[in-house]
Amino acid sequence: MHDPDPYSTPPYGEPGPWAPAPPVQHPTGTPAHGVPGGVAPSVGDGSVGGVPAHGVPGGVAPSVGDGSAGGAPAHGVAGAASSVGGGHPPGTSAHGVAGGVAPSVGDGFAGGTPAHGVAGGVAPSVGDGFAGGAPAHGGEASGSSPVVVAGAGAEGASADPWGRYDPWAAAAGAPLQRADPVPMDGRRRRRRARRAVVGGALLLALVSGGIGGIVGGYLERNGGIGTVELPQAGREDVRRDPDSVAGIAAQALPSVVTLHVSGAGAAGTGTGFVLDERGHILTNDHVVEPAGENGEITVTFHSGDTAEATVVGRDAGYDLAVVKVKGVRGLAPLPLGNSDNVRVGDPVVAIGAPFDLAGTVTAGIISARERPITAGGENGDGTDVSYVDALQTDAPINPGNSGGPLLDARGRVIGINSAIRSAGGAEDPDGGQAGSIGLGFAIPVNQGKRVAEELINTGRAAHPVIGITLDMAYSGDGARVAAEGHDGGPPVSTGGPGARAGIKAGDVITEVDGRRVHSGEELIVKTRAHRPGDRLELTLERGGEERKVSLVLGSSDGG
Repeated sequence: MHDPDPYSTPPYGEPGPWAPAPPVQHPTGTPAHGVPGGVAPSVGDGSVGGVPAHGVPGGVAPSVGDGSAGGAPAHGVAGAASSVGGGHPPGTSAHGVAGGVAPSVGDGFAGGTPAHGVAGGVAPSVGDGFAGGAPAHGGEASGSSPVVVAGAGAEGASADPWGRYDPWAAAAGAPLQRADPVPMDGRRRRRRARRAVVGGALLLALVSGGIGGIVGGYLERNGGIGTVELPQAGREDVRRDPDSVAGIAAQALPSVVTLHVSGAGAAGTGTGFVLDERGHILTNDHVVEPAGENGEITVTFHSGDTAEATVVGRDAGYDLAVVKVKGVRGLAPLPLGNSDNVRVGDPVVAIGAPFDLAGTVTAGIISARERPITAGGENGDGTDVSYVDALQTDAPINPGNSGGPLLDARGRVIGINSAIRSAGGAEDPDGGQAGSIGLGFAIPVNQGKRVAEELINTGRAAHPVIGITLDMAYSGDGARVAAEGHDGGPPVSTGGPGARAGIKAGDVITEVDGRRVHSGEELIVKTRAHRPGDRLELTLERGGEERKVSLVLGSSDGG
């Protein structure tokens, strides 16, 4: 009836797993009187030959009795099996009857015997004038099998459920059945398994990626999981080379002290170092100056112990002072070096208490030697001016370093830190100016040793003198002898070293021991760098002529 369906699409082929068979649409008709809806009526003798009663659903075979049209299905019956009446040869199915559907056989047929070619398992309806076991009006059932209606779910139904499917003919009250899974061939099963594996892998990757992102973000924000333990070097030998900065500091710090000085309306902090086991400590004069006559000086050692100190002697011209502590044992004096052996570029270490930071260690080099500087002068009469033929260093020195030691590479004292040149131009480290800019100055230890010994032994320091008065207002090159001396006296002291060497008023001294001097301050500095009794070689100019003189330095009372 139709071309072959290559896709086996229902209802013409085998049922596919992808779609159910569409229902066959039938118009709703009115069944014969007394016949249940959806059951083919049995047409007996005298009925219209093979034509089903009006309203019989299409696709249901009517039962045809004697006199019916020779096996021809009723008009409008779609491919259904008709019930064949008498006159047909045995086993001959009606025209258009679907294979495998049993016709209802009337008179002349072997009772209940299906025609040839009728599918087994479908019981025909046999009897005179009755179709499908349904009695005619007032008749009895013949006892033969009723007509089987497609889709009724009766036992023995055709193997082709789609050809006789009728949703309106479902048997009322049929028991529910378990929906069995649709069978799959091996290829589809493998494809579905592969899809399941791929889908599972993708899902696992997504979940793993999400978890990894969350964990990574947490670790990034919190720095890891668990307790943080940072890498650290193990314990090492803490001993250092004695010639290193650390080794020098370790040796010198126990001998360096911090001084806190207070007096009438003044106070200050400075540094000093131990000279001997008797308790003598060397420092700067400007450090102890605030104490005056009745002030207090407290010495704090590196160990933290403190002791009261008294002034042994002081000298403003050299800016040196010696104090002494009592009742302190175990003092370790610092070894003294020789400042004449120092050369520019030698490494040095400075120790002090800048801004009251006790035990501060800094390092640098010797930047220059015999640098003539002056400091002080706040009194106005020149009595507090210090003249120093200093060692210049770039080791950082700040207010509070004053009086501390400047050490060489072997830890020996080669200078006493005394002054700095700050950005404001001041040379006094305790003058309230800015800190170090790498221009520090120290009194050479050779001069410091001599002055300290004199202060300890006599309480006073002797100044070497030439016995002349200088014109400090002279602006030319060199140091000029003034026209008159102090208090109207002679500019060259009678019987003094200068007078004996033949120096006269107006002479200009240009060299000391072959080194050029450019001012009166420089001549004083060069002179005070020597001891009384030392011989000096001077070069001077007089009347445009240059001459050389030799003299032996005298001694003053410290004035």
